[in-house]
Amino acid sequence: MSEPKRLFFALELPADIQTQVVQWRAQHFPPDAGRPIAAANLHLTLAFLGEISAEKQRALEELAGRIRQPDFTLTLDDAGQWLRSRVVWLGSRQPPRGLLQLADMLRAQASRSGCYQSPQPFHPHITLLRDASHAVTIPPPGFRWSFPVTTFALYESQFIQGRTRYTQLHRWTLKK
Repeated sequence: MSEPKRLFFALELPADIQTQVVQWRAQHFPPDAGRPIAAANLHLTLAFLGEISAEKQRALEELAGRIRQPDFTLTLDDAGQWLRSRVVWLGSRQPPRGLLQLADMLRAQASRSGCYQSPQPFHPHITLLRDASHAVTIPPPGFRWSFPVTTFALYESQFIQGRTRYTQLHRWTLKK
């Protein structure tokens, strides 16, 4: 029997956007602002699943494959900090309806499959910094990245040699 895996559904950022966001972060946040997330790990979580068995993983993959959702454009034009969780994030001032619908469907499927889902409202965001132990100055509006979202994926989170690594396990194309 295989060990449970720590899994989540997420949107991948295009490589050029990852690079631009990392450069922007380096320009606007001092080195002591927090622990920066590696460019390859930048993503937008749609539904966190937690530690799940291979059997539950297969069931959730099958359910995800049944989703009929049109693609959409995501614009990243907002940033903020959650002091309690010590996170600095990048997000969207007006999240597209397609993003909210996709997250709702995945979270509902996860919940029905026995994966705990936070009662907090979904706040689509990309974590930029962790362990931000003090309030940081958030850059003023004016930054903006937009890209088409045509897929979503299932990722595994592993802690290997002192680092968190996210591995894409399966990807689905958005379709009507």
